[in-house]
Amino acid sequence: MEDAIIGSRRLEEQLAQWAVLYAQERHWEVVQGTWLVEAARDTRCSCGDRNCRAPGAHPERADWATWATGSSTGVRRMWAERPRASILLPTGHTFDVIDVPELAGCLALARMERMGITLGPVATAPNGRMLFFVLPGATTKIPVLLRRLGWSPEGLGLVCRGEGDYVVAPPTRIGVTGRAAQWARPPTTDNRWLPEAEELLSPIAYACSRDLPR
Repeated sequence: MEDAIIGSRRLEEQLAQWAVLYAQERHWEVVQGTWLVEAARDTRCSCGDRNCRAPGAHPERADWATWATGSSTGVRRMWAERPRASILLPTGHTFDVIDVPELAGCLALARMERMGITLGPVATAPNGRMLFFVLPGATTKIPVLLRRLGWSPEGLGLVCRGEGDYVVAPPTRIGVTGRAAQWARPPTTDNRWLPEAEELLSPIAYACSRDLPR
């Protein structure tokens, strides 16, 4: 029991520290989401819906976007009030996200590193997805660019998250397993400047096509 309490406190500290870092160091907007509630027999979402499709990984309220802030002071206040809340990063303002199956993302990441392509932060989510952070505006560009390359976003399992959407940020724990989102390439001073979506799209699309069922 004591170990569980210590582990819970450590997670709360990490969530607050990372949330402040995103706002203070990256100037990203941050908003709180739901969190996992661990009961005697199961783990469920704080929203109270036992059939929740995204436990610990969605906003608490419909007007969540109006509560997003890039103020480190505001972020500290949020996590002081609800220290277990998930960290959600609104997309479409300072960045968009290319969201792909994790296996395809790993293949693309390895290929781009060999090619010397400049990358931004890259995260992995416990739901088997990989998230590539790119400059905003990708949502409108990607469908056109993919069709020029001969692919469709739907057929590749590729999703672009832009204005009005969000992603779950590490070290948030989500899902019934309680696994944490993680950084494959964490945000640092070296990747402060994000790439354009088109710079990454060809190797990502190729990797997604290789990952399709034969």
